[in-house]
Amino acid sequence: MKVAVLGANGQLGSDVCAAFRRNGDEVVALTHADLELTSASTVEAALSASMPEFIVNTAAMHHVEKCEADPVGALQANAIGAKSVAEWAKRAGSTVSYVSTDYVFDGKKGAPYLETDVAAPLNAYGISKLAGEHFTSAIATKYFVLRVSAIYGQQPCRAKGGLNFVELMLKLSQERDELRVVDDEFITPTPTVQIAAQLVALSRSSNYGLYHGTAEGSCSWYEFASEIFRVTGARVRLEKARPGEFPAKVPRPKYSVLENRALKTARLNVFTDWRDGLKGYLNARTEAAVAAS
Repeated sequence: MKVAVLGANGQLGSDVCAAFRRNGDEVVALTHADLELTSASTVEAALSASMPEFIVNTAAMHHVEKCEADPVGALQANAIGAKSVAEWAKRAGSTVSYVSTDYVFDGKKGAPYLETDVAAPLNAYGISKLAGEHFTSAIATKYFVLRVSAIYGQQPCRAKGGLNFVELMLKLSQERDELRVVDDEFITPTPTVQIAAQLVALSRSSNYGLYHGTAEGSCSWYEFASEIFRVTGARVRLEKARPGEFPAKVPRPKYSVLENRALKTARLNVFTDWRDGLKGYLNARTEAAVAAS
């Protein structure tokens, strides 16, 4: 199968490319240099030149604070861009997969969100991604929308200064004696390699629709940091942040845990417990460091 990956050099996109190549697929890796999501003509040109059967759209404006400062830009990239991709896919008879986010929810449920729960985003980023979901599902004949949460991967995350949460914690543990992390925001840390594997599994399915795709279980950011330090043996004192110690500049859901109900119903779920995902990431990180040396 010929697969086009938009945002191919990103944290998720790089692992998606690798997963499809391992699966024996022909991968067309498209970066910002190849197409600009806000330009329908460049989307049309790039996809028409490669004629993929399956498209994975990981490209997005996903820095939450920048989206809040520029909501029009966020909508153009995350929603209008998705519209252009879906329109091309419909004309070509291709399947499109749109990667969305847990931020489409407001976090007030206090229990894992199902695909059937009503979305109510709190910020411009979540609104723009939800709009992208709607454009994809309303236009494309064959589509997957996959909502993910708290992702981290080996490829540096450019929107976050090159550091995902794991790398940031390990860096700070080398620089400080004590760290304070919030314990009142709950997520499911999910490695990008597992999301990539899930997208490969979906590409072989005709069970089109909306899916939640995260690791199993949940934790607070404090618990995530604690597990990172426990597994790596980092010598740093970790404390829970005081209420309001790190006020958010943009409203975010306090609880954005997703349940992979639709994937499990379709017997397509590939995700493991978030702790196992972390161990796999750290092992790969160590192997990469050894190989580099």
